[in-house]
Amino acid sequence: MPRGDAEITGAARALAWPHPALAWFAVAALMVAYTSSFIDRQILTLLVEPIRRDLAISDTRFSLLAGIAFSLFYTLMGLPLARLSDRGSRRLIILVGIAVWSVMTVACGFASSFLGLFAARIGVGIGEATLSPAAYSLIADYFPPAQRARALAVYSMGPYIGAGLALIIGGKVIDLLSATPLTLPGLEGLAPWQMTFVLVGAPGLLIASLFLLVREPRRRGVAQTQRHAGLLAFLWSRRSTFVPIILGFSVFGIAGVSYMAWTPAVLIRQHGWSPGEVGMVYGAILLCLATPGVVVGGWLSDWLSARGRTDAPIRVAAFAMLAITPFAAVAPLLADTRLALSALGAACFGFGLVNGLPAAALQLVAPNQLRAQVTAAYFLIGNLISLGLGPTLVAGLSDTLLGGRIGVSLGLVSGVALLVAASLLGWSLVAFRASVADARAWQEEHA
Repeated sequence: MPRGDAEITGAARALAWPHPALAWFAVAALMVAYTSSFIDRQILTLLVEPIRRDLAISDTRFSLLAGIAFSLFYTLMGLPLARLSDRGSRRLIILVGIAVWSVMTVACGFASSFLGLFAARIGVGIGEATLSPAAYSLIADYFPPAQRARALAVYSMGPYIGAGLALIIGGKVIDLLSATPLTLPGLEGLAPWQMTFVLVGAPGLLIASLFLLVREPRRRGVAQTQRHAGLLAFLWSRRSTFVPIILGFSVFGIAGVSYMAWTPAVLIRQHGWSPGEVGMVYGAILLCLATPGVVVGGWLSDWLSARGRTDAPIRVAAFAMLAITPFAAVAPLLADTRLALSALGAACFGFGLVNGLPAAALQLVAPNQLRAQVTAAYFLIGNLISLGLGPTLVAGLSDTLLGGRIGVSLGLVSGVALLVAASLLGWSLVAFRASVADARAWQEEHA
């Protein structure tokens, strides 16, 4: 082969997308990590009653453990960690982050006071702040745009798989430990809820080792122009796109996070279920309805994109939010258990359908050197609003105005949040299409 042809072939190989097997292995590893992170988060919701009893705290103080304790440093650390992801090894950052959040989940099991548990939850948040910004950036470099929404959707299945497994397995573990305390060396004297944290946190160290096998792909879509030189300058130049999108998905998160935090309590208090029963049924709903919903959302977005809809992820998300509003609003109010579970299932399918679409939308309009930082900016705002406000808003409204009726509060907050979120996304459609067109122009020019 002439030398010139060899050089052309080598250059083409360098520009080719990674082999699908390598790309999907990376997505699988990322999804497992995301699943692990949500097991560590969601297990707390099954432990409401024993934690409140042993630490003598109210629903509002418990909501701080589920919300602001985790979200404060999860969001504050997101931007500096994302900046590292945009410049360095994303897989190494993820590996270290998994180890940190796993160790801090185990530390939750050794907490004996509200402040101790609060501090350990902060540590969990710091570790988990490494994952999604770096993961979104990795996936965008593993898959071409036409396949990206599906890949991101598979990754985004992690929260519902993790939450479902946490509820199903965690509920059984809690019931088992409550009936027959487990004695392990060094863990004597731990309450069942404390032992649960230790058992769910420890396997994370094995999951971290997966990222020794994940390869760092070539970065793509790097813009060379000065207008993309900094995060704030880029966000400001696209403020008509980013403001309604970030606010819309963040307000949607109020409904989603509130459901994850308070549905177990609603089923326990209003329907008289045990934690094991709640875990099995609610976990199955998340696994069998919310998880497929994520894939359907990614598929719908790719399907519309292939037919020329450049606003596909925003359009699908807005319609899904409107469709599930009545189900989310009434599910916590229904006294008939079968009707309540039917409405809950419909709401969870819709929550899942939306869950992977923020990532797909953000990657369409962000240059490579800012992808993780744009994601972190979204998480900064989104999690402060959804994690920081959602569970506490539901608990505070219930404690102060609704006489402890947590179901009424959950339905009211969720219904209003979904309507507001859909309106904000509808407002963003025109500006989003313009931003996508502009991004395609410079990506083609600098590919």
